Amino acid sequence: MRRAGLRLAAACAAALTLFTAAPAGALPSGGNPRLAADSTASAEYPVVLSIESLAPQVAVPNGAVTITGHVTNAGKSALKGAHAAVRKPYSGKPLDRRSDLANVAGRTSPIGSDGVELDSPQYALPELNPGQTLPYTLSVAVNDLGLSSSGVYELAVDAWGSTADNSHDRALGIARSFLPYNPGGAEAQPTKVTTLWPLVHAPVLAAQTVADSSEQSTSVLRDDSLAAEFAPGGRLYELVDTGSKLPGLTWVIDPDLVDAAFAMTKPYRVQNPGTESAGKPARDDNTVPGTGTAAATAWLDKLRAAVAKPENQVVALPYADPDLASIAHNGADLPGMSTALNKAATAGRLTVEGRLSVDTRSDVAWPYQGYVDQQITGLAQQAGSGLVLASGASMPEPDSLNYTPTAVRPIGNGQNAVVADETVSGLFQRDLSSAKDQTEATQRFLAETFAITHEQPQNPRGLLVMPPRELSVATAKVLANALQTAAGKWIAPARLDAVAQSSPDPKAGTGVPAAADYPTQARASELSAADLSGTDRIQYDLDTLMRVLTLPQRVRGPFNAAMVRSLSTEWRSQAPAGSAYRQGVKMYLQELTKAVQVPPKRVVTLAGDTGQLQVSVRNDLTQTVTNLKLVLTSTQPNRLRVGKEEELVLPASQSATLRFQAEAHNNGPVTMTAQLWTTGPNPRAYGEAQTFTVEVTSVTNGVLYVFAGAGVLLLLAALRFMRQRKRRDGRPHEDGDQPVGDAPAAGGGAAAAEPAPDRADRAGGSSGSSESDGSDGDGPTDDAAGDGPARTPRGSSPDGRDRAASDEKVGP
Repeated sequence: MRRAGLRLAAACAAALTLFTAAPAGALPSGGNPRLAADSTASAEYPVVLSIESLAPQVAVPNGAVTITGHVTNAGKSALKGAHAAVRKPYSGKPLDRRSDLANVAGRTSPIGSDGVELDSPQYALPELNPGQTLPYTLSVAVNDLGLSSSGVYELAVDAWGSTADNSHDRALGIARSFLPYNPGGAEAQPTKVTTLWPLVHAPVLAAQTVADSSEQSTSVLRDDSLAAEFAPGGRLYELVDTGSKLPGLTWVIDPDLVDAAFAMTKPYRVQNPGTESAGKPARDDNTVPGTGTAAATAWLDKLRAAVAKPENQVVALPYADPDLASIAHNGADLPGMSTALNKAATAGRLTVEGRLSVDTRSDVAWPYQGYVDQQITGLAQQAGSGLVLASGASMPEPDSLNYTPTAVRPIGNGQNAVVADETVSGLFQRDLSSAKDQTEATQRFLAETFAITHEQPQNPRGLLVMPPRELSVATAKVLANALQTAAGKWIAPARLDAVAQSSPDPKAGTGVPAAADYPTQARASELSAADLSGTDRIQYDLDTLMRVLTLPQRVRGPFNAAMVRSLSTEWRSQAPAGSAYRQGVKMYLQELTKAVQVPPKRVVTLAGDTGQLQVSVRNDLTQTVTNLKLVLTSTQPNRLRVGKEEELVLPASQSATLRFQAEAHNNGPVTMTAQLWTTGPNPRAYGEAQTFTVEVTSVTNGVLYVFAGAGVLLLLAALRFMRQRKRRDGRPHEDGDQPVGDAPAAGGGAAAAEPAPDRADRAGGSSGSSESDGSDGDGPTDDAAGDGPARTPRGSSPDGRDRAASDEKVGP
């Protein structure tokens, strides 16, 4: 008893001299609240203790609480005569305010306010050398703790003794937890707790598909990571399994994930590692069969059953969960961004409702980690989001408020925010993989929610718990256990709508911070302006391609989805994968666009003052293209002029030749540009322009042969007449590579298609011409003897290359 009295006196003295309370609401560094700061070994406090379980987690009268953990000698000398014991809470009064909980959590060393050590139970420690660890178990009667009334109490375990280098008997270290005591009696109105349950994953569906023999398309994934995640033990499987056992959850689902799961329920293929950024059409030689069909099918069935429970709610994120903050800060002025967000919102709702057969709410914006500013909320409103999920770190409560207000609040322009409690949500922002971390988070959650409910026991309020998007399995199970422990006692699980539609507290903070106050760390992980500009360019190029396709649905849906996937919030934690994905989408769109092109040429000879320049256009897609025209532009129209542009309709896998009337005035080289353009309103350049040289020869100077000119002209006219007549009779020129001459283009200038031989494009003049395209036979050949343009036989490629082929049919 003498030693106990000495310890009591020492504790009282410590209470007077060592008490240093943390400021109300103070949190450890990093922004995430911890139950207590990790003990730091020192000469004075060399022991580190942990509390790894409390059973039960809520104390009741006449019961007992069993505590387990570890004791570690983190000092430099051995422990002597030490033991571990439970401390009786200081004064026996509960911690009534949340600021009291923060004060306890902020302590780093034993002080008198931690209470007085009980004589029983105690755990005698053997001599522990530096670095040694021992487990301990202590079971204490609730009545011995002296708990005076309902509330939350500090529960501390300390180590007492001496060390080899200091024989003074003293406190050597301490571990703290919280213990709610709920004996019953006066009833408080439970706090309505809305818990977000996120199901998100970095995008895996590629824009490419593989067409099979039945003209159906097989989905292509960039990797097969979902196969493991959907299987038992995988993250997404365990999230659904754990969530299915909880009532009143708000499932927050990325529709792209559901689409990927649905695609995997059928045979699918996976890109070979390292090929996802190349943007090449998917084929059997650069993909492998996927392995997750059975797992995806079972997972979807399990998810449908979980979300169908009437007490649950489903929030459909915009398709692929685009990063609102990145767009607001780095791409708000890009014209394609608003289009992408609007498409994502519509597609998100339709996808989740269609795949899961459940009603959804789709007007909810969830910026990265809930951080908001005025630019983000403004963009969310433009995209149709009337409700914003925000972090309490962005919208803190006024210092004058001495209780926790309900989570919903108006933020202007008819928009509301539901603000997550920063302390409670922060408990689950990390992976709680150790028993110590799990117990800390659970007991702090119970303590915080108990305190919130009893701040104003007859004023029920709404609380939002916001875990991270990448919620881990271990953390999800800790959160589930905490919810189940408190439910029916002092909290009531509630859907998001139940909180969002409640009356806001007029004293709560409603100010949305300026963009300058957005957290620096969060801004550092944003998609850059270059990333967003590249994605915006994809939208522009996709719109251009859509103008010329006769079956645009093969491309529009898959590329719209792929473009939005390029903006996914999940790329923040996987920046290299996000860059590769964006590059792959860009390159594949270029592959499809280049499938309709003017083959390259270098030099064309025009032998005469008039004639026709022949230029081929090739369509390697498996659908007809239309709404195109070819425009030839001379850099020196005073030396060489060409006729008007020619419109064309080009069937699938065909080439066609267009003939332009040319008039030369001087000999020598003239640079010519061939450019495809879309027709109709607001025409756009299509694809890359091809530049080549026209070598003009044999233009007369008009001053020679003054005396013999009439006879020569008559002779030339007769020869010309005979040549034209011979050609009109259908007899080919003896040199098939020679020009057509002055014959008009067939079909009134619009290109028709016909089989093309294996030679290069040619251009003609009145006296003959030749051309070198520098492509070594890679370009399609025009038949110079016929009246119509040449074409390539259907289904073949004039250059023998693999085409973009049917791969423009990329939608499932």
